[in-house]
Amino acid sequence: MEKVDVINRTDLFKQVGPVNMVDMSTRRFLFSQDEFYHLYNRGNSKQKVFLDESDYKRFVTLLYVSNSTEAFKLFFIRKPYEIDRGDLLVSIAAYCLMPNHFHILITPMVEDGVSLFMKKLTTGYSMYFNNKYDRTGSLFEGRFKAKHVADDEYLKYLYSYIHLNPVKLIQPDWKEVGISDKGKAKKFIREYKYSSYVDYLKEKRKERLILNTSQFPKYFDTQEDFETSVFDWFEDDMRI
Repeated sequence: MEKVDVINRTDLFKQVGPVNMVDMSTRRFLFSQDEFYHLYNRGNSKQKVFLDESDYKRFVTLLYVSNSTEAFKLFFIRKPYEIDRGDLLVSIAAYCLMPNHFHILITPMVEDGVSLFMKKLTTGYSMYFNNKYDRTGSLFEGRFKAKHVADDEYLKYLYSYIHLNPVKLIQPDWKEVGISDKGKAKKFIREYKYSSYVDYLKEKRKERLILNTSQFPKYFDTQEDFETSVFDWFEDDMRI
């Protein structure tokens, strides 16, 4: 991976905000195999896109089912995590769902894999959501946004940024003033079901099959390494 000048942690945090991502609806963006990308999108007009537990579960399941060169109709699949997906479109290293947006860290496995995966994922979920809530129109804010991850420092940082997003649900100002209670925050994200954080803690759940981390650098040898790394980015003396 190409190295760049070292960036301090505050600057890294600012870089991952949605305002700095590439808007796929307005700019041409080429995804290259063996490169890493942070994908993001939010609800149209910042509306919530997950209204109850079944909505979150549907999107999480689609993360698995949509990641295939084959076409599947989820409605007819009784055990989605047992299907033979064939070739993968992307490898997913991390994800997190929030009430009005989502984050995914990926690397392409085939040409045009990212665009096809995201089309299948967001189209499938939008159709489900619109049908369930008797609505029409675009659910998400245009096409997804993407940020190329150009160096190791930034890539490793994204594991923290993505997985710590749910802390906002219990402390809305943590990104500005820091995490006030690390113990409480750690307990909360350990119990948060709609991210890949718990899968790095070796919890045995079917959703762990969404991840394929073999295509990513091995930063964490143990569960303790992972949790320490995630929270080390946000020491008490760091204010963003």
